[in-house]
Amino acid sequence: MNISSAIVHIVPARLEEACAALAGMPGVEIHARSPEGKVVVTIEHDDTESATKCYVALHGAPGVAAVAMVYQYCDEESDTQEVQA
Repeated sequence: MNISSAIVHIVPARLEEACAALAGMPGVEIHARSPEGKVVVTIEHDDTESATKCYVALHGAPGVAAVAMVYQYCDEESDTQEVQA
């Protein structure tokens, strides 16, 4: 599991278009945004490779000027491992 958060800086004139694109990306959730174009997102994926591809996709969204990772947590162990009591 890979969970991270980022601030996405968007050209203000393209804020609506960019937020629609971000909201449509698998694993991306928008938590806050400002009229100046700062958008706070979380990204959740099963593995680091998928999360990395998502960050690349964020950079390619319309109107995105920059993406700054704020937090990242990675747990490579499967959540489905057997637990013995």
